[in-house]
Amino acid sequence: MVKNVILFASGNGSNVAAILSHCKNISDIHFPVIVTNNPKAGVIQLAKENGIDVLLINKAIFDSAVFLDTLERYQPSLLVLAGFLWRVPAYLIEAFPKQIINIHPALLPKYGGKGMYGHHVHEAVIANAEKQSGITIHMVNKEYDEGTILLQKKVDITPTDTAQTLASKVLALEHEWYVQVIRNLLQV
Repeated sequence: MVKNVILFASGNGSNVAAILSHCKNISDIHFPVIVTNNPKAGVIQLAKENGIDVLLINKAIFDSAVFLDTLERYQPSLLVLAGFLWRVPAYLIEAFPKQIINIHPALLPKYGGKGMYGHHVHEAVIANAEKQSGITIHMVNKEYDEGTILLQKKVDITPTDTAQTLASKVLALEHEWYVQVIRNLLQV
């Protein structure tokens, strides 16, 4: 049975690209739409290149039940946040229990919460002279970055690492492991 996965992204979509690349020959996974809140997001071009519809939303739509009706038409098995920067409203979490996942570029519970995304996370990790960082893939709940942890992978930080070099190391982990968690959850 084909399982529909809806991808959410606000930026260039490198995680979306990695997921699509890893899943291109898996007939049991279908990506009917990519949701974005950014009309300039690189993920829009990525969707076009892969023949995937794009749903551009604003905050009013995202916060309304009308959006739920739209998502339910796709009969999603999983909602995957891949660099999506808005907090998921409670009504969506209730409608899709244990079906919404997110990836965070640090080892939660450290460096999570509102405003902790992308370079903000890596700069904080470097500023605090951490010895390791990594990724956390977790279920989404009503709090920022506090859902059940599904997977964590670590990377060592060297004395010469900067926020930029750390970001590259962490991104490599994201591209390798996010798709594995998705496949495990979907059992494909």
